[in-house]
Amino acid sequence: MNLILKVWRQKNGQVKGRFETFEAKEVSPEMSFLEMIDLLNETLTQQGIEPIAFDSDCREGICGMCSFVLNGVPHGAQYQPGSAVCQLPMRHFKDGDVLTLEPWRAKAFPVVKDLVCDRSAFDRVIAAGGFVSVNTGGCPDANAIPVRKQDAERAMDAAQCIGCGACVAACKNASAMLFVAAKVSHLATLPQGQIEARERVLNMVGQMDAEGFGNCTNMYECQAVCPKEISVDFIAQMNREYLKAAR
Repeated sequence: MNLILKVWRQKNGQVKGRFETFEAKEVSPEMSFLEMIDLLNETLTQQGIEPIAFDSDCREGICGMCSFVLNGVPHGAQYQPGSAVCQLPMRHFKDGDVLTLEPWRAKAFPVVKDLVCDRSAFDRVIAAGGFVSVNTGGCPDANAIPVRKQDAERAMDAAQCIGCGACVAACKNASAMLFVAAKVSHLATLPQGQIEARERVLNMVGQMDAEGFGNCTNMYECQAVCPKEISVDFIAQMNREYLKAAR
């Protein structure tokens, strides 16, 4: 099938960007979305046109590197909920479709080039409080500290966050509450994370605000587009942890 792509092109963060239109030809339904862009980039290179810049790494929905908005929705979640755009197969589209590709648009995620954003703000939030001092030992030692089954499962649910930033991109306030809540709740739910729980939530929320992310207004857009289906319930848990720590 042949597709029309309207892609955001921006040389760097110091110049204005614009949409450019390309035709992706002979796209197989078996391709992934990123493979389709690879195919288009090969054609552009042969024509002497600079290829479209985009992030990717594992291409298995694990690393969170692939990060752009497809037809108005981060990761194209309207086509295949609960997955990253690198996992999206082209069989969801038909010949002649017009697709619009944009980068995450948030003050805290400045555009580096085309569809690539600088998401190091998330790294600084993690560095502000994302550690434990408890020596948990090696894998055989994991059972030495008893953990309730429901707590272990809840911590695993929070730990699924891959830090892609789709929650920020979907929020009208560019809020990072779902990301920070997942990271805070993951460690706060486990006994190993209790020692630094107070400092962790205060420091991570403080860094989140310092990076310029907006506030949560309970629209649930973050949950709707999250490729790991992280629940907004974790935001409530983070708020409880924050209020308890701030007393």
